Amino acid sequence: MTAALQALLPILIVTAVGWALARSGMVAPAGWVGFEAIAYQVFFPSIIILNLAEADFGALPFATLGAALAASVLTMAAVCFALKRFLSAPLRLDGPRFTSVLQGATRWNSFIGLAMAASLYGAEGVALTAVAIVAMIPLLNFINVPALSVYAAGGPISVRRVALDLALNPFIWSSAAGVAINLVGLDLGEPVTAALRMMGQAALAAGILAVGAGLDLSALRRPGPALATASLLRLVGMPLLAAFFCAMLGVTGIALGVAIVATAVPTASGAYLLARRMGGDARLMAEITTLQTIASAVTLPVALALLA
Repeated sequence: MTAALQALLPILIVTAVGWALARSGMVAPAGWVGFEAIAYQVFFPSIIILNLAEADFGALPFATLGAALAASVLTMAAVCFALKRFLSAPLRLDGPRFTSVLQGATRWNSFIGLAMAASLYGAEGVALTAVAIVAMIPLLNFINVPALSVYAAGGPISVRRVALDLALNPFIWSSAAGVAINLVGLDLGEPVTAALRMMGQAALAAGILAVGAGLDLSALRRPGPALATASLLRLVGMPLLAAFFCAMLGVTGIALGVAIVATAVPTASGAYLLARRMGGDARLMAEITTLQTIASAVTLPVALALLA
């Protein structure tokens, strides 16, 4: 618990700084959009490529960790669809609201996940978090994008669009590049390695500042059952599922810790943009994102202490 709190405290401070900077007007809203894009498209791919390129694949439980996380995502998605089928009325889950609950329960903030894993477990934690990214992000896109198409946009599922989103996702292509570099034994050279390390060091601070800038505390004035349900499923249900599947598959040590981090962090900040773009309940998505980010300051260390 102490180690988790010590790792989380700097993240909370940087998040608060990002929130304060955004509210101060020092950086225009359009500036934050560009700032987050640089972190997402440049800084985070750098840290992922570098750590995967240097990872010892033989010493890390990539397959079992990936399988445990994929099973956790699929199980939680099944729970959400069951809620839609049997508890729509009491939870007031129309189509758009359901998609926000689904995103809130299943998706994860990889910015916070990478920062926590790096702080707790170093380079090995970053490499294992890249495994979590590969195991979860494509699956989450295949679950949430079609759900938004059917329940929110009311249109047909575009397989081409889903495939394009995956191909262009910086976390996916950078993970593939890092693995490829490692497998072929390519020597990047000291200048390239130093440049990747420099940009990678900027990734964690930039990503967490962007998370803080995106928080909307005023959204918490509108509580409701859907908000509570999505937050409980994400912050409590997902870590429990991950711990269960890790135990079933023999995932222990640092890999187990990374699995708990990846499932105990709040939902992805990009979920709001996806909800707005595809006709989901963007207001509810903002509520879910804000509440989970604040609540995870308590629930994440507890989950690590009890389950990792």
